[in-house]
Amino acid sequence: MAAEEVDVVVIGMGPGGEDVAGRLATAGLDVVAVEARQVGGECPYYACIPTKMMVRAADALGEARRVPRLAGSATVRPDFTPVADRIRDEATTGWDDTAAVERFEKTGGRLVRGRGRITAPGEVVVTGGPEPRTFHARKGIVLNPGTEPLVPPVEGLADTPYWTNREAVAAREAPDSLLVLGAGPVGLEFTQVFARFGSAVTLADNGERVLGPAEPEASAVLERVLRADGVDVRTGTAVRRVSHDGELFRVEFDRGEPVRVRRLLVATGRRTDLAGLGVGAVGLDENARTIPVDERLRAADGVWAIGDVTGHGAFTHTSVYQAPIAAADVLGTGGPAADYRAVPSVTFTDPEVGMVGLTESAARQQGVRVRTGLAELSSTPRGFIHGPGGDGLVKVVADADRDVLVGATAVAPGGGEVLGALSVAVHAEVPIPVLRQQIWAYPTFHRAISAALEALGTS
Repeated sequence: MAAEEVDVVVIGMGPGGEDVAGRLATAGLDVVAVEARQVGGECPYYACIPTKMMVRAADALGEARRVPRLAGSATVRPDFTPVADRIRDEATTGWDDTAAVERFEKTGGRLVRGRGRITAPGEVVVTGGPEPRTFHARKGIVLNPGTEPLVPPVEGLADTPYWTNREAVAAREAPDSLLVLGAGPVGLEFTQVFARFGSAVTLADNGERVLGPAEPEASAVLERVLRADGVDVRTGTAVRRVSHDGELFRVEFDRGEPVRVRRLLVATGRRTDLAGLGVGAVGLDENARTIPVDERLRAADGVWAIGDVTGHGAFTHTSVYQAPIAAADVLGTGGPAADYRAVPSVTFTDPEVGMVGLTESAARQQGVRVRTGLAELSSTPRGFIHGPGGDGLVKVVADADRDVLVGATAVAPGGGEVLGALSVAVHAEVPIPVLRQQIWAYPTFHRAISAALEALGTS
């Protein structure tokens, strides 16, 4: 069958892919978007949106349990049904992407269901439909393939009915017991959610601490909070063997007692199958973990890549930040280049962990002469007022030679919102003396930034 001539083929319709495809189609280009699953990607159906609904509900339970220390008495009886209903009916519409498809098609683009593979420069073959279809892209190909769960090669694991984030989000009830494998953001959020809904949760990670890439002070706060929620936190230990008897999982570790649990959730990272994407056809390494891109998101001649696959942060906000930059380059309209100095991230535990820029360790590894300042939330007026549930801190990382912040962490109720001011400071390279002169509203959580800046000292 002859190739269909189009202007641009977009492979993958996650948030960034949907954005760039819509921009290009609106600009008048003939755009074909290829997606094997839901338009919108993982975020609105199995990640960002539904998981934060779970977090919202779990936080309500956590706060209700603080009533006896603050305001009298309360009886809390967890029920996961309203959460599951809200995810099904409000967030995902039964995991139906009809509205997203219609939104995209109104821009003038065309959606083709299936898996896209680059077979030659400017050529994409889509399989998974009634028959393969071949498209020749006159202007280029944009890659936004997203990721799949990375399942570790643990003996016996592949033969069991383990969960990934997809099964956990679609659950209709909280299991009576659960092992979460992986203490990154995804694993931590699910751990706290199910623990607060009554599951006996074991959290296991072979790293030295939970949320390993974060500041160690932030990790310590989270571990303390999780243990208070009844979680059995096991760090520095690897899973050796997994089996399933039809009812329960048995999980064995390289140290410590084995556990038997109703469910096992794998949250050990994500991966992209670059070989399956066919990137070797345009001279890219199919065995790499990511696709290197320049400041305009160019990966090869006539090929752009955005999102998780670029290695600049597996976040929806990174993908949608990159989308207009890539679209502008395809259209030749110019505009600012990508700048990753102040990439923010938030782990939506209670307390939230907001991070931007470099951690102290990362800054030192880059040769920065570092100064740090830290303020414990409990020592600030708002932390004192908040009382139960007010665990947290603000830590700032400064380049001592340039006298600007290069990174910061806010662990607090609403820590992601506190992060806003810190992100502006890092992105705009606001001089530290200017930040210190700012008037910080009293008594707020974000006023802890002022205390952390004072703790920097002057040398």
